[in-house]
Amino acid sequence: MTLPATHREVHLVARPEGPLDTENFRIIEAPMPKPGPGQVLVRNRLMSVVAVMRTLMEGDTRLPMPPYGLGEAMWGPAVGEVVAAPMADLRPGDLVTHRHGWREYAAVDEAGAQRIDPEVLPDLAAHLSQGPTAWLGVRAAEVGPGDTVFVTGAAGGVGSLAGQFARLRGATRLIGSTGSVRKGRYLVEELGYDAAVIRGAGPIEEQLRKAAPDGVDAIFDNVGGEQLTAGLAVARRGARVALVGTLSGQVSGGFTAPVEIDTGHLILQAITLRGISGGAQSDAILQAMHEFGRGLRDGTITFPHTVLAGIEQAPRALCELLEGRHIGAVLVEL
Repeated sequence: MTLPATHREVHLVARPEGPLDTENFRIIEAPMPKPGPGQVLVRNRLMSVVAVMRTLMEGDTRLPMPPYGLGEAMWGPAVGEVVAAPMADLRPGDLVTHRHGWREYAAVDEAGAQRIDPEVLPDLAAHLSQGPTAWLGVRAAEVGPGDTVFVTGAAGGVGSLAGQFARLRGATRLIGSTGSVRKGRYLVEELGYDAAVIRGAGPIEEQLRKAAPDGVDAIFDNVGGEQLTAGLAVARRGARVALVGTLSGQVSGGFTAPVEIDTGHLILQAITLRGISGGAQSDAILQAMHEFGRGLRDGTITFPHTVLAGIEQAPRALCELLEGRHIGAVLVEL
């Protein structure tokens, strides 16, 4: 196989001040990467964009992952095909997932390239889903038969799957929050939600009380802020809350979503809050992937996602994700 002498990659050239803009990025033509000892060369086919990437652009993020450097190629989840594997267990033609997206080719440490098992997930794009995060959060919220469940950020890459997992675990009433009437309609008509709470259509708590007059038993929180506050106010005795994301802060580059909590209310109502970090539960990820794959194969789960074609669309894809333009995961075909 003859490889080109150069490839394209996306660099961060200016840290955002305010809303993210495509001018913060530049598409660079760079020399073809050369794999060193213990590395393989991968031709990327798909990459995903996620909200935490906006936080990583701030430089000092205090997250357990490296921030993006100015004038350097960005990174993120990707699926690709091994095209060269000198002295490695992987072979040309193998499909792998890795963390070197935002470029057309990548030299990847073999330890950081996970061979894809097509028997686990039938859809290549699904390997870039946030299905494991959704599954872990629903499990942490101890969703069970008869529960009323409130999912915040329900039309995003995580939330669009969390509601489906909750239903499979026996939830009888699903309520999701989202940012537009269009998305709320999608939640009800396509994803099986019973009601939608629309950000900007009135106080969240009032909408939630109307949608769940008897209260909620479990909360899957992607957002924080007012939406989590509303969920706690409406929570029934013994409710379980999985804290999964901080979207209300991430869209502007932070990772905080402050909430004023009445601890007395939590104590008297015996409400449990549990923070979820997928990276800290690697033992459960494989089980999550298998359950996600089984749902995709038997049709009990769908994977909502949008695909934009071409690496030059990657900056726009992330901007549009943060603006809330899409439903489900946002992927870029490279």
